[in-house]
Parts: sequence; structure tokens; C-alpha cells
Amino acid sequence: MDYNILVGGKAGQGMDTFAGLLEKILQRLGFNIYAHSDYMSRVRGGHNFFYIRFSDKELYSYSPDVDVVFALDEETVKNHNDKLKKDGIIIADSDIAKDSNIIHIPLNEITGKLKNAMVASTVGLGAILKYFGLPMDAAIEVIKDELSEKVVEDNIAAIKEGYNLIDTKYNLETKINEKILINGNQAAGVGAIAAGVKFYCGYPMTPSTGVLNYVAQHSDKYGIAVDQVEDEVAALNMALGASYAGVRAMTGSSGGGFALMVEALSLAGMIEVPIVVINVQRPGPATGFPTRTEQADLQFMIHAGHGEFPRMIMAFRDAEDAFYQTARAFNIAEKYQIPVLLMSDQYLADSIVSKEPFDFNKINIERHITNEIDTDEKYRRYKLTEDGISPRILPGKIEGQVVLVDSDEHDEFGNITESDEIRIKMVNKRLKKFDGLREEVQEPWFIGEEYPENLVVCWGSTYGAVKEAVSKLNAEGVSIGALVFGDIWPFPTKKLLELSKNAMKIIDVEQNATAQLDNLMRQEALIKSTDKILKYDGRPFSGEELYLKIMEVL
Repeated sequence: MDYNILVGGKAGQGMDTFAGLLEKILQRLGFNIYAHSDYMSRVRGGHNFFYIRFSDKELYSYSPDVDVVFALDEETVKNHNDKLKKDGIIIADSDIAKDSNIIHIPLNEITGKLKNAMVASTVGLGAILKYFGLPMDAAIEVIKDELSEKVVEDNIAAIKEGYNLIDTKYNLETKINEKILINGNQAAGVGAIAAGVKFYCGYPMTPSTGVLNYVAQHSDKYGIAVDQVEDEVAALNMALGASYAGVRAMTGSSGGGFALMVEALSLAGMIEVPIVVINVQRPGPATGFPTRTEQADLQFMIHAGHGEFPRMIMAFRDAEDAFYQTARAFNIAEKYQIPVLLMSDQYLADSIVSKEPFDFNKINIERHITNEIDTDEKYRRYKLTEDGISPRILPGKIEGQVVLVDSDEHDEFGNITESDEIRIKMVNKRLKKFDGLREEVQEPWFIGEEYPENLVVCWGSTYGAVKEAVSKLNAEGVSIGALVFGDIWPFPTKKLLELSKNAMKIIDVEQNATAQLDNLMRQEALIKSTDKILKYDGRPFSGEELYLKIMEVL
């Protein structure tokens, strides 16, 4: 059982409310959800739409094939009529163009009777619930839970009106659901809170703002200082200051904002202060597509910053991965005293999915701060060590000891130096951390048939579509598997080298124009893909689309 609903209209017509209510109702009735939004960069007008896919099975990506289109304007009918399944229907207001597969309902007439034009989408919600044979009780409970008291009565009246306008086609079974409903930005925020973040700052930039908002919403409960700063230059510098003082700190932005952080990223490398930074990617260059998705910042993240210094880069594969990887990032940043860079994108950030509740018992907060130093000696903040990691104390915590940091090259004590000998020692010390980081990196997830004849390689949020495509191909007897990279830098090569030996085809799947993962594989493992499936129109892969494209390659 797998159904898909599309709601479309202009910004300001209540689609966000409709989608949010329907997702929560379906979740409460025991279904798994995968909801994806496609919206324009404007407050009102334009054409926006939501896919809300639900099933009794776990879902990994959105689907463009829909059972019901709920059209709040004529443009939705025009743009999405071809996405209907063979027996699909369109539900629309009586004023919208006549068509044989359109079920017209008097939205304007009902909202006029209720004297509230804003409840038109709720009337449609009632009709859709009736179409699938779903009980209205759960919907009324969700309305009471989610909406403000002053609009609850009108929305309950609207959903009842809509429920009586249409016949039932399906009678779907419902059950108790213990899963959570979450998007990628929220999951990253939960991961940061679980890891003990105490300072988060940022400048709002779509699509990264959701992380800032989520942490801010929970800041009082968990004792987190959150600051909306004047720009991204200030954001990373402030976060570094907080980390230097001893608290776990994080900042984030999207590509253009991360570009402004680059000088401060080099500062983090020089002063060896741990920091976690998230880049929720969107298409560039410049402003690009502010509300669309892409994976074009990979090489930029690896090479961002002047000079040579270690960093670790992790890409989220789904919302659950975002939670665990964010929490893990804080431990690694602190252990190695480096920046850890997290990569997400608009698709993962905004897509709402059903997940098993996260296991907070798996999160261990590992602080790497010491008070065990010889107080008879002057503290050496950049003491030369075998692994490149110097003992870290917090400023003001040990009487008589000063924690010196400086953006200039420095000696072991933190004093500025022009010595060529010390310069070489300090560069080597910092770069030694790569040896430890290579032991930390996790191999990519593997999907599919063991030692397959065809190997897909991908990274980040393409995981869901790749999983659905590979699973379908395996069911059809195709020998295929996939490696989905999460840890990106240092680049893990063990599984790639092992599986590429037997693969006749290596198919690179990415959401960029220049095959950035393929370039990285060539650089780090001397392995080149035989075929590439690249998408850079700002829209994500669906499982079905990727299945068809892989079939073309094969």
C-alpha cells in the first residue's frame, strides 16, 4: 500500500497548514510519511506544491506519481495533471476549469458560509480523508493540538463540511504509531542538543534557517545561548569565541553564507579551536535557486580556507543520520581541536519523514579538556605531541596559566613567531591530526546484492532514491549494489576498492553538474566511474526516476 497526495497553489493560500495537518493526521493513524515541498522564493503568489506520500511500509524518497491532486488554483491542474496515476483524481473548487477527472467541491461557497476564506484548504483536507476512508476523529484531535484556539472552531467546521462532499474510494486500516515525524534541519538541531551544544549563532539563510530556529525554540529548556547575528562573518567568529571559552558551539548557513565564513574557518585551523559548522546546500553560484536543492559544494567544503589544515566533513544521508552524525561531530571536533563540517541540502532539510524515535543512549558526550598540567611550568597551548593534539585547558580555570591563541603562526606557548623551524614543526603538528582522523572515518553504507556486477556510488541525501531504485532492480534480478558515502573527508576507500574490483559498471549518482564525488574517487582511490547520472535542475531525484535512469545505463 503506497499512496501519494499533491496539494498545489499560490503562496499564502494555506498549503503549509494543509500539509502540516495532513502529515500529522496520517502519522497519528499509523502510516509512514515522506513529504517533500517545492516552493518559490516569495511570500505570496507564484506556484508552490507539496507531495505527501504515505504507506504501511517504510518510505525513503518522495514520488511524483500521485493518487490525488488537491488544486487551490487553476495552475495546479495545468502543471500536475500529467502526474496522476491511471485512476487518480483532482479535487478542486467549482470555479476551476471543468475536466472529466476533476471532482469539484464548492470551496468558495463553504468559506463564504463560514465567513473565513483561510479555511479553504481545511475543507479539502476533509474531502481527502473521506476519499481514503480515514476517520475524522484523529483530524479533529490534530486541529485542536496544532492550531490556535481562535481558529479551531472554524477549521473543525470546515473539515466536517469537506468530509461530507465526496464518496469514499478506499477503506484504509489504521493503527497506533510510535514513530516521530521530523525533517533534516530539526534532526540536526536535536543532534546538537543531544551533544550538549551551549551556543548556536547564525544569520538566517534558506534553507539552513530551520536549524537555527529549532535550537532557538528549545534554547530555554536546555540552557543554550542562541544569537541571530548580523552576518555569517560574525557567526563563525562568535562561535569560535564561545568554543575558546569552553562551551560546545555551532553555527550554520547555506553555500553563500558559508563562503563568508571561509576566513574564520582558516582561523579555526590556526588556533585549533573545535567548532561544528553545517552547510545546508542550495544551488549556486551567487543567489542561485534559494529554495531548491543541489550537491554542488562538496569540493568547496574540502578546500575552503587558505593554507593547509585538517578538517573533517560528514554528509547527512537522511534525517536519522543527521541526528547521529551531528552529535558525533562535536566529539570529533573536540578530540582533534578542528572544524567539523556537516553537509545537508534543501531536499533533506525540508522533507518530513517518519522515523523510529532516536536513541539518546547511543550519544556519549566526550569532553577533551584537561586540568592535569604541571602548574610549575608555563602552559604550552600548542605543545608538540606525537599525534598533533595538544593538551587543552580552558582560560581562567587554572590559576596562573594563560591560554594564548593568535591568528599568526606561533610557538608552543602561543607567542607569535617568524621562525622557519617553528613554522615547519607547527604545520606538521596540525597535519598529523589527519592520521587520527583517517581512523575515525566510517565506511559508506552498502545497499543491495553482495559483490554486485553493477555498483552505484553516491553521497548524502541521494541515499533514499538510490535505495528505492536499487531495491526495485534487485527484485527484478539485476545484480546491483550501492555505496552511499556519509563521511567524505578524509575519504574512506576500503569498501570502494573492494567492491569496484568485480563491478563491470560503476555508476556515479550526484546532484551537481561536474561529478564532484567521481573526481574525489579518482583523486583518493584512483577509481573512475564508467557512467554518470547527474541532476542539477534544483529538484531532487525520486526513486522511480533514478530506477529508469539506471535502467538506461544498464
